[in-house]
Amino acid sequence: MGALTKPSSRLTPDSGGLGLLPREAPLPMVPGRLDHVPRTETSQIETGGFVALRRALVFAGTAVVSAGGAYEMYEALKVGGVTLLEATLLALFVVLLAWIAFSFVSALAGFFVLLARRPDTLPIETRGPLPEISGRTAMLLPTYNEDPHHVTARLRAMFESVAETGHAERFDWFLLSDSTNPEIWVCEELAFLELRAAYGDDHLFYRHRSNNTARKSGNIAEWVGRFGGAYDYMIILDADSLMTGDTIVRLVHAMDAHPQAALIQTLPVIVNARSLFSRLQQFAARLYGPLIAAGNAWWYGSEGNYWGHNAIIRVRAFAQEAGLPELRGRRPFGGHILSHDFIEAALMRRAGWGIFMTVNLGGSFEEVPPSLLDFAARDRRWCQGNLQHIAILRARGLHWVSRLHLLTGIGSYVTAPLWLLFLLLGLLISLQAYFVRPEYFPKGFALFPTWPAQDPIRAAWVFGATMALLVVPKLLAYLVLLARSRERQAFGAPGRVLAGVIAETMLAALIAPSMMIFQSGAVIEILLGRDAGWQVQRRSDGQVTRDEICRKLAIPTLCGIVMAICAYAVSLPLLLWMSPVIIGLTLAIPMGVVTSAPVTMGRLFVTPEDRAAPPILVRARELASGSPSDVTSALVELRQNPELLKWHSSSLGPEKRTKSDRIDVDLAIARAKLDDADTFEEAVGLLSRRETLAVLKNRRTLVRFLDMPSGQSNA
Repeated sequence: MGALTKPSSRLTPDSGGLGLLPREAPLPMVPGRLDHVPRTETSQIETGGFVALRRALVFAGTAVVSAGGAYEMYEALKVGGVTLLEATLLALFVVLLAWIAFSFVSALAGFFVLLARRPDTLPIETRGPLPEISGRTAMLLPTYNEDPHHVTARLRAMFESVAETGHAERFDWFLLSDSTNPEIWVCEELAFLELRAAYGDDHLFYRHRSNNTARKSGNIAEWVGRFGGAYDYMIILDADSLMTGDTIVRLVHAMDAHPQAALIQTLPVIVNARSLFSRLQQFAARLYGPLIAAGNAWWYGSEGNYWGHNAIIRVRAFAQEAGLPELRGRRPFGGHILSHDFIEAALMRRAGWGIFMTVNLGGSFEEVPPSLLDFAARDRRWCQGNLQHIAILRARGLHWVSRLHLLTGIGSYVTAPLWLLFLLLGLLISLQAYFVRPEYFPKGFALFPTWPAQDPIRAAWVFGATMALLVVPKLLAYLVLLARSRERQAFGAPGRVLAGVIAETMLAALIAPSMMIFQSGAVIEILLGRDAGWQVQRRSDGQVTRDEICRKLAIPTLCGIVMAICAYAVSLPLLLWMSPVIIGLTLAIPMGVVTSAPVTMGRLFVTPEDRAAPPILVRARELASGSPSDVTSALVELRQNPELLKWHSSSLGPEKRTKSDRIDVDLAIARAKLDDADTFEEAVGLLSRRETLAVLKNRRTLVRFLDMPSGQSNA
């Protein structure tokens, strides 16, 4: 971009850039250090005694449940003595049970919090007239090769919703593109021009970043460094985010009223689910999510977490403290941090800023991947990002709750291979007892033989209690629904909701074994040094082919068949005992086909947003239903649309000639192909996607291409 100056009072568009961006207001943002605690003038937030007591209750409850389960498991295994394999099985069980117990106790706390209708840790008025706000806020929507039509439809819906509050002058909107697909880039510019035509250019801005360094976190950091000085707050969105104007204004007011708050994370509600898989996720998150979030927020206090989107952030705190270092070593553990949100929250909390979560505010929405395979693909990237946090655990000065957030993220993926190992150990013990001749009379004197045995009845009780820890929170969420009339009416008939809980539990149990295999494979791949890369996420309109489902779910299916054969070789009761896992794995392909197919809303997994869609959701759907711009060739579109070409050229800014040993290979090849081609159409046909992108980034080469003669008249 060209050299811009900082505004004196309000942001005014840069006339040299045709108003694509406001005048720059630089705010320095440098990478933080993990081995050094920075000096800060921010006074540390003191955790009150009540929060300390809450945390003590959560951890004491976890310890009691874990100790009870461990004792019962030991009693089940000790009959005839505990072998080395059984001792290993017991150790794994204790770790996994503690993980489940921790979630259960936190959900139990959420149950009582919701019944008591307690306010959020950071009080936010959720009803009544909208408050006045003073802070200036930037709405940031980073995008990477997403559908521009749907992205801008959601942006327009939010823009209009904020305008209806009467506070539109306090907000500026930025579409921050990292797109590398040439056609999508040009479509984004077309969609942005339509936005400007519809709403004017005072508060809508667009920037395409030519270098995608550090992905989304780098996208945000680049914006902060150039424009952050003009804003008090920024609200980070995802490509599938929606937030109502009411919620946005109340978030800004909360930040105005609490100057020590650096971040407030909302609880997004999943909407627009179209497949059975996404409808399961939508129903579960809508019914169980508030219970889990309320329990977490109850003991988090000011040491909350950040999920990377649908949150408001104090720009000054973010710029001063949340600069991310590049991790040492090679990917997947080294390099830029993928799961940046946890770290940004931890670094701001380290400096004394408060990180809060609001459960009761509402008006925050997102979407979910439409199939098990899409969910697993996104989960693979998250797995790598969370395992990177192992290197950050030892960072100096982090609050212990922030370290716990990092451990929780790591554990959410490490537990998958631990569960798999637990199952395999149990199967191995059974096979050993069946096929290996036991030493009934060991060397030395013994009055009685040593019989290899376990207590099957006690083991059954332990298994049932463990499953109860997973299922009971869902029933508690249902009880909360019954106790709160407004939510009960929003969901509809209680009997239908209960049927949905039962069906969701059964289907989730069938899907869970496949996810265990996927996550275990992801952990192994990362440990072996395989990088996940940065793939485009398939949104709710995406379709998965049966060939892709069969190919990617073949391994879980094979694992299920092998487990079934091994279990049956021991005994039919063992096969029945392992049937929940075996059935889920052997049915992985049919489940993948069924759950990824589009379904009508039906009556079973209905959420309040299905029965009465919020106005912003209705408006976003209405805008998305329109005809999108059809761009089959970025260069052809620029050649045919002079106004678009003018805007695109302006966005590139002046070219900088620097002496460098680095050569843009794609641009050099594109220029060579241009020299060999006789017509514009021939040149376009010769270019690859990467070469086309290089041309779009270089004004001089772009002009040469567009000035080539056309060969269509000779056809």
